[in-house]
Amino acid sequence: MSPQSPRSAHSNAQGHHRDPVQEFFSIGEVCELTGLKPHVLRYWESQFRFLSPAKNRSGNRVYQRREIELIMLVKHLLYTEKYTIDGARQKVDQHRRKGELRPAARTALDLQTIETMEQELREVLGLLGGDGAEPAPSAAKPPSGGGGRGR
Repeated sequence: MSPQSPRSAHSNAQGHHRDPVQEFFSIGEVCELTGLKPHVLRYWESQFRFLSPAKNRSGNRVYQRREIELIMLVKHLLYTEKYTIDGARQKVDQHRRKGELRPAARTALDLQTIETMEQELREVLGLLGGDGAEPAPSAAKPPSGGGGRGR
């Protein structure tokens, strides 16, 4: 067995990743990363000319990192900013003309990451707040007589 714990299998003591950065993603992986359904991605490909993933020898879509960033920008424009498809297309073109496309896409990705973290934190807080969750086995038991209920 290696001296590294399972938790550190992907990084060494200096925090550097041992595994190479993933360059290409399947449509399933993109759906998992973005929270979108495959049919939505395929539809967006028909509506946004810059979303045109390559296909591998089997004919499956293969997305690159920059395409995922653009997908997150489109998702942000449509779902958060409430743009129409045409409006989102125009906004992306505006970012491109100003040379701001990549920063805008990265910002959208950052916002999605923050929203996901906030949702996960709310779920954890719900568990810690006693919203029907069982107390952790190491948690101290409430004094008898109170039944552990009434707040």
